[in-house]
Amino acid sequence: MPAARIPVPESWPLADGTPLSCREKLKVLAENHAELAQTMQDVFEDALLMGVDEAAMRGILDDMVRALVSPKRSRAAQ
Repeated sequence: MPAARIPVPESWPLADGTPLSCREKLKVLAENHAELAQTMQDVFEDALLMGVDEAAMRGILDDMVRALVSPKRSRAAQ
């Protein structure tokens, strides 16, 4: 399958709204984005090819994103 065509964000905003500018961090984020986009595309296509309803699979993926645990919240709770 071709690579997922999920565009990389034009900027990665910091908590104060300013864009991240460190080249190394931007490189890591771009690589992570590309890897995750491809993995998500593969998972999505596999599910659809196995007969899973497209809207249901999109909902499942949305639920996974909403369930992500922030490391900032985890530390605050300790």
